[in-house]
Amino acid sequence: MAAYSVNPAGVEHARELIKKRQYVLDSEWGDVQPKAADENAYLEKHSWEEYAAWHLGLTEGANDETKARYAFVCGDFRRLHRMGLVACLYRAAEWRHTEVMQAAYDLLLELDEATG
Repeated sequence: MAAYSVNPAGVEHARELIKKRQYVLDSEWGDVQPKAADENAYLEKHSWEEYAAWHLGLTEGANDETKARYAFVCGDFRRLHRMGLVACLYRAAEWRHTEVMQAAYDLLLELDEATG
């Protein structure tokens, strides 16, 4: 099983999106979660650094500037999705990736506090 660490840039980006109110509170994550084609289209117009900022996790041992490096996407490349955070939390908890799970949980609490 792959090992993951928290992506500080992803956490900071999510916090910025919360502050700027660029989020979706109710969505069908399975419908809006970026697919491979969405990722490729995004990377055609954006840097790897910008791509990485949408992910809460970094895959240990994977090379930078590869899709394999970045895990636990939490937005649709435009806005943060509450259900994206829930999905990250669930998946990280399921596989015992404790640090990523805690980061997703903390962001979920921040979002819920910001939105009352």
